[in-house]
Amino acid sequence: MSWHNAFVLLVVLTFFAGCKSEKRDDLPDVSGISPVKLKIRRFEQDLFKLDTLKIASELPFLKSKYGEFANIFFDQILNSTSAEVAPQGEAAYVKGFITHPAVRKLYDTCQILYPQLPETTISQLEEAMRYYKYYFPQRRIPTLTTFISEYTVGNFVYKNDDLAIGLDFFLGENYPYLNYSPDNPNFSQYLTRSFNKEHLAVKTLLPLVNDLVGEAPPGENLLDYMIHNGKRMYLLDHLLPYAADTAKMEVSAPQWKWLSENENNIWAFFLQQNLLYNTDWQKIRKFVEYSPNSPGMPAEAPGRTGDWLGWQIIKAYMEQNPNTQMKDLLRLTDSQAILKGARYKPKL
Repeated sequence: MSWHNAFVLLVVLTFFAGCKSEKRDDLPDVSGISPVKLKIRRFEQDLFKLDTLKIASELPFLKSKYGEFANIFFDQILNSTSAEVAPQGEAAYVKGFITHPAVRKLYDTCQILYPQLPETTISQLEEAMRYYKYYFPQRRIPTLTTFISEYTVGNFVYKNDDLAIGLDFFLGENYPYLNYSPDNPNFSQYLTRSFNKEHLAVKTLLPLVNDLVGEAPPGENLLDYMIHNGKRMYLLDHLLPYAADTAKMEVSAPQWKWLSENENNIWAFFLQQNLLYNTDWQKIRKFVEYSPNSPGMPAEAPGRTGDWLGWQIIKAYMEQNPNTQMKDLLRLTDSQAILKGARYKPKL
């Protein structure tokens, strides 16, 4: 059954894409929460400033300054503490890393693009931290550490919610990532199109959001993944309410337009194809994982249509249950009960 035969074409009279500038009525009042000054640490700058003649004596001070982050970077990312990886010793290995011509060029490129983080990114993150403090008052405001890893790790959360972001994953959609790793699926065009400044705030917060929501849903069917990932999108949207929807969903403007115009069609497709309770990962994964497309849908449809629809279901649930707090939402695990409580009706 083809998409066009299965569904009714929809007409959308008004469409808003890009940054949300209109005031939203679904946000809490955070005027009573003091503005946040985000602590930003530039690890890659300190690392590449090490005196190559004094690596052995300066490295311990760098590690002491960066604490747990340094342990993760040197032990797990660079593997410089491994006798197998660095048989000549850690100091020699680190020196080799920061003086290698390709790595040095990468560092220089990052510094040209990011001598400081963009003011828009900083303001977005500091606003996000005020909402974060509202929703999770017992949690501390994280620090943000920047680094480069020669395309090994993009971002992560560690310790007490502290955040780390790899600037070598934000060099622009036209940066020749595939030249450095031609067979790396992480450098597929549908992914690298978001490797830019516009996505920096979103991707910085994603590990924290994932940590709060949890890495995996309680069940294995498509609906479980949709609801689980819909919670992620809902939380991200409420931490970054005025960031571009396209950046939060990591889709292009035409793809966002298609999603907004086809909510009813997507829902009907999942129902007619009996996908909601399907547990075959190979059949459902492109609907909830990063992918260039959603199988069975038109070419305009991006991957993760299930995530987008899950986001709409969560929004409907919160509208139907206005006394539910964010922390309460994150504790809910019954996907079927959430769907029922949402009284979800796709937009026509």
